[in-house]
Amino acid sequence: MSFSTPDLDATAVLHAAGAAVVERRLSEVRELELLAQWAALHGEVDDAGRRRRLAMVRLGGEGTPLVQDHCLGEIALARGTHVIATNHALADALDLQHRLPLIWGTATTGIVDLWIVRKVARLSRHLPLARVGVVDAAIARMLGREGGGRILDVAEAAIIEADVDLHNARVEEEKRRRYVGFGRTNEYGLRALIAQIDAGDAAWIDATLTRVVAILQSRDDVERCRDEWRAVALGYLARPAELLTLLAEEVAEEVAEQPSSDAAADDDEQAPAPCACGLNRAIAFPQELLGHLRAIDWTRLRPKAVLYLHLHEAALTGQAAGVARAEPTGNHGLRAHTLTQLHRLLHRTKVTVKPVIDLNNRVRTTAYEHPEALKERVYLQTCGDYWPYAAATSRNVDYDHVTPYRSTGPPGPHLHDEQTGTHNSGPLGRTHHRWKTHAGYQARQVGEGRYLWTTPHGLAFLVDHTGTRRISPEVAEMIRQAPLGVDVYPGPVSY
Repeated sequence: MSFSTPDLDATAVLHAAGAAVVERRLSEVRELELLAQWAALHGEVDDAGRRRRLAMVRLGGEGTPLVQDHCLGEIALARGTHVIATNHALADALDLQHRLPLIWGTATTGIVDLWIVRKVARLSRHLPLARVGVVDAAIARMLGREGGGRILDVAEAAIIEADVDLHNARVEEEKRRRYVGFGRTNEYGLRALIAQIDAGDAAWIDATLTRVVAILQSRDDVERCRDEWRAVALGYLARPAELLTLLAEEVAEEVAEQPSSDAAADDDEQAPAPCACGLNRAIAFPQELLGHLRAIDWTRLRPKAVLYLHLHEAALTGQAAGVARAEPTGNHGLRAHTLTQLHRLLHRTKVTVKPVIDLNNRVRTTAYEHPEALKERVYLQTCGDYWPYAAATSRNVDYDHVTPYRSTGPPGPHLHDEQTGTHNSGPLGRTHHRWKTHAGYQARQVGEGRYLWTTPHGLAFLVDHTGTRRISPEVAEMIRQAPLGVDVYPGPVSY
């Protein structure tokens, strides 16, 4: 149905708005139904009832059917989504159909947003099949009558009620999931820190931050709000040498300011008197220890890390804005920085600058293994996994021979030879590598850092420095058959 929105009166807008929401919900139901059908086509047995001898995975909870592991990549590509997102959606679909049939039956009428019932499916996935019916019955009667927040509150309670012993066991298990995590660095060089720790440790951190803020405020007249001061203080916790020096000097100064305690010794035999800062003099640093701490080279305590920066030469000569892009290696999570920000980030560190790699030079070897120098070049050409729509940019990947390696492959400058080199290499995540090797996906390197993919059912994708583009099979064949040295760049296509 199509209509001109400006022509609608208030009543018509209300009816149309409701109809549009139902239409969107039913469209999402259709998405899950298609995923479930794909799982059925790639289940544990074939059409003749014979058991398949392939790697099978169970994406949903207990009672959901097994699915061929190798089939998951292709349906993700057809949807234009990441494999992980598709796997989550498929798991939700299987849970709803096989474990929560009452909820699923209600959801298919379009009276509830799919994200609500999908979250119920995820929250209850750990429950045994025999107990998940408690959740199904409790939630199904609420759908279309209550808001999402209330439904999820009841769902959490119903999940506990379904298996109290299992919940208690999960509480103990969750204590082993304490963590410290970091968000992405924003364009201003700021980053969020998120932690789940023991409440006692959190109290100690809070007390230490309060103490450091008090010291910093007494030495610095900069105008900062309370939260900003605490953020600055938190940085000292990451630099124990500076923190120890700061605290030691402050304690020494406080002790020096205290009046002689000889006269009060008789009155204070049972417990040493606290100083004005709230610290007990019994734990104050002796002057000899303070001098020793000051003499130590604390730079030895600094952690070591490798930082990969991408910077145009024009930024160094002042011909362009000075912006450096940092690879998110390890747990750094850094993003683009100005040169000023970069200087501020590195000014406390000892920096070793490595030579720039010229990617125009082709490197090859007759060995099967990729030497580290070759891995570096291959990664810099792709900046991550070369699977279509891959999101990972980690260097923790397999270095794959795009065309299978042959020790007798023709040496020389041929683009499609079968030995190891920048002409026949690409980084792949382990799962994507397995799929390429065993699941019928075809890849061809068609230029430096440029790869052509075709799936078992004929979908075609071109991956290069601009990202992933879905192309027609005819264009894919044109690229595949192009003479050596000729790169074909397709324009926009519809499919």
